[in-house]
Amino acid sequence: MKIVIVGGVAAGMSAAAKIKRTSPDAEVVVYEKGGFLSYGACGLPYYVSGVNDDWRKLIARTREEFERSGIRTFLRHEVVKVAPDRKQIMVKNLEQGSLFLDSYDKLMIAVGAAPIVPDVPGIRLPGVHLLKTMEDGLALKEAAASSALRDVVIIGGGAIGLEAAEAMVHLGKRVRVVELADRILPPFDPEITEPVTEELQRQGVSLHLAERLTEIAGAGRVERVRTNRGEYPADLVILATGVRPATGFLAGSGIRLAPNGAIYIDREMRTNIPDVYAAGDCAVVYHRVMEEDTYIPLGTTANKMGRLAGGNMLGRHDKFVGTLGSAAIKVFDLELGRTGLSEADAKRLAIDYGTAVVEAMDHPAYYPNPTPIRFKLIYDKETKTLLGAQGVGAKGVVLRINLFAVAIHNRMSARELGMVDLCYAPPFSGVWDAVHIACNAVK
Repeated sequence: MKIVIVGGVAAGMSAAAKIKRTSPDAEVVVYEKGGFLSYGACGLPYYVSGVNDDWRKLIARTREEFERSGIRTFLRHEVVKVAPDRKQIMVKNLEQGSLFLDSYDKLMIAVGAAPIVPDVPGIRLPGVHLLKTMEDGLALKEAAASSALRDVVIIGGGAIGLEAAEAMVHLGKRVRVVELADRILPPFDPEITEPVTEELQRQGVSLHLAERLTEIAGAGRVERVRTNRGEYPADLVILATGVRPATGFLAGSGIRLAPNGAIYIDREMRTNIPDVYAAGDCAVVYHRVMEEDTYIPLGTTANKMGRLAGGNMLGRHDKFVGTLGSAAIKVFDLELGRTGLSEADAKRLAIDYGTAVVEAMDHPAYYPNPTPIRFKLIYDKETKTLLGAQGVGAKGVVLRINLFAVAIHNRMSARELGMVDLCYAPPFSGVWDAVHIACNAVK
């Protein structure tokens, strides 16, 4: 059996590896548009900043290792068309510009998502950068190394934008973040993002909220950025305005797509077309709490979905248990985590919910350097079942959010988690951990 995988980063290579471990005789061919396989794109901001001094550390598994396991890989090869009725794909060799056809018995689409690029004048000027692919990271690091570049404007106040802001401050740049919404990090609730806004300002980042990019200007390269509210100097611009599924090449294929272009799949990663599977940031994902398909592009989910797709293409029928949208971010001296529903999600789903916002210390005052953690819990008002949790603080936040993720995954109530036997020692927590305190505030 010949399995063709389109996309060779997270979901695609997870599937390829699973297939070869399970069925060494299967023929596996991977086409990847970029020049790198299986890398941790979430680590790019730390490479750009110099926290990680070697891009090779971002590679989870080398091309040579994949090839030794019998997986044939083609870099800089873009699949431009899929014809399921003939079980064929059209591939473009981006180095040579040539086109050719390949056939498959089973096909997996794992092309991920592409950055949303605002349609404004000057968007293609030299000095405008993205931070999505390894190539983006290498180019941005080289550009930012120049001491002549002082003013950096970042368009977008989401996770990538803020991680890029920290990287640029680390490099000694003057940093300005322009965000269209009225606050940063929209997946988090306002009670959690408020301390982050203060932290950014404390670190010297200039925040411009509820402001829209209208033009990038300059004579031959970036010199300034214009918005609906002002004009700012810019030696370098980083676009971080979100992503959308990179599925334009599927037009006319018959593969069913969501309004945003994400591929509809079932919980076995199957599309509506026989023998065609999809996984990762190009596809919808089942949400365990919402009990519906949604679009949450996360590397953790992509790897799990890819692993399942690999097994299922060989005849298994493993179902994805569902995502919680668990995510974390570090912003200078703060860490944030979230899992499950936000308050906006609960409202949209018409759930009779309650919330609790609680502050507790990460460990007792009688051990040095205790720091506060702020938690927000969303719960079913009648049963007290936990539906969502978010947190922010200097330390000890994200691993505690993982505790909430386990509880939400298993549909535990706040009362149950509030009495779970957690470890205690003064360097780590109080006899009542911050998790206990937050849960016991649910009434």
